[in-house]
Amino acid sequence: MLDLRKLRYFLTVAEELHFGRAALRLHLAQPPLTRQISALETELGFKLFDRTSRTVSLTAQGRSFLPYARGVLEQVELAQVIAGKLAAGTAGQLALGYVSSIALSDLFSQAIQAFAQRLPDVQLTLVECASGSLGAQVADGRMDIGLSRLLPHTADVHALSLGEERLVAAVSSDSPLAKLAQVSLTQLSAYPLILFPADYGSGLNQSIEHLYRRHAQPLRAGPTGRQITSIIALVAAAQGVALVPACTQSLMNKGVTYRPLVEADACAQLLVLTPAQRKNVLADAFLAILAQVLHSR
Repeated sequence: MLDLRKLRYFLTVAEELHFGRAALRLHLAQPPLTRQISALETELGFKLFDRTSRTVSLTAQGRSFLPYARGVLEQVELAQVIAGKLAAGTAGQLALGYVSSIALSDLFSQAIQAFAQRLPDVQLTLVECASGSLGAQVADGRMDIGLSRLLPHTADVHALSLGEERLVAAVSSDSPLAKLAQVSLTQLSAYPLILFPADYGSGLNQSIEHLYRRHAQPLRAGPTGRQITSIIALVAAAQGVALVPACTQSLMNKGVTYRPLVEADACAQLLVLTPAQRKNVLADAFLAILAQVLHSR
């Protein structure tokens, strides 16, 4: 394996084309430097420099070898920088799982933007997940952090509430409900309600079902969609109504009208999930940024 020190000596001599000046830069006496360059040439099997009493020049092989030697040393320097950032917790990888409705919120985009600006050397991987599986993925390490609307069913995951988000009704623009300033669950119960599939483990479904039960309203199940965009597309196609987080209003689909709900308790929770035992400095940094974004709103 090539000696990095000898490569540095070679690079310095190649830049100076003078052994005396190179020795001064390297804080070496000239004879040891000459011996190190000769040893490197022996190791490589070809001459790096043509030397006379007056001049030093690179050989053809030396010129060809120079960019590779420089590249190796640059990579070593970069590795040292990255190692320092990893040790300080300012570089690495962070896997963030999230449910589809949360991705539409300002909190989500603002937190990601702030995190990327503060920690540009961290590779942030975003993975859309169903609430029902997100807790398990945080527990087994596939996700470092999760943004969900469903409490996990395992003690291996810690859940922190980030508050609640108001629900609004998404209705077909052709529906009589679209002409109202606000709608009630009583009015919505006359229409099929579009939800996530029952096997999806949706926290939003859970919040909506609890809301209907609290107000003793019948829930007339309609078609299902596996993403919030699919649910809104079904509303646009007049296949039913939907209750969605207020941030969903950013999806300005033609044929869909959003209306506030009369019921003051029509909300969905927002949770951040982290492993209960494992410590992750990058996850802690993301949590701190989330808290700052929430505080600034």
